[in-house]
Amino acid sequence: MISLSDSQKIGMGLTGFGVFFLFFGMILFFDKALLAIGNILFVAGLSFVIGLERTFKFFFQKHKAKATGFFLGGVFIVLIGWPMVGMVLEIYGFFLLFRGFFPVAVGFIRRVPVLGYLMNLPGISSFVDKVGESNNMV
Repeated sequence: MISLSDSQKIGMGLTGFGVFFLFFGMILFFDKALLAIGNILFVAGLSFVIGLERTFKFFFQKHKAKATGFFLGGVFIVLIGWPMVGMVLEIYGFFLLFRGFFPVAVGFIRRVPVLGYLMNLPGISSFVDKVGESNNMV
């Protein structure tokens, strides 16, 4: 079993709260305060989980410059008060940044009993196959 350090445990909590606030902010018609809090908690949690140096290395790689620009630009636009535009940019940047992880995530979710069944339904299966076939590793 993998043992997490105290800072990684704090990071998991911050990231979880960040995702919660982002989701809740979108449900409440793109409430800019909740989205801003969610963005700050998500990025802070990520840096606690993997470390500050690895976070900078991940975001500021040469081949990820476009993705990082969209993601952090979206965060900034949400913070200045345009939540709809900012979230669109953020989501696009998020998919560009983390597209190398999607095949692993899809493979894992397909092995979970109920979710695997849902992901193999006819309409959903073709979409999931396209998301999971990414050749571009991180």
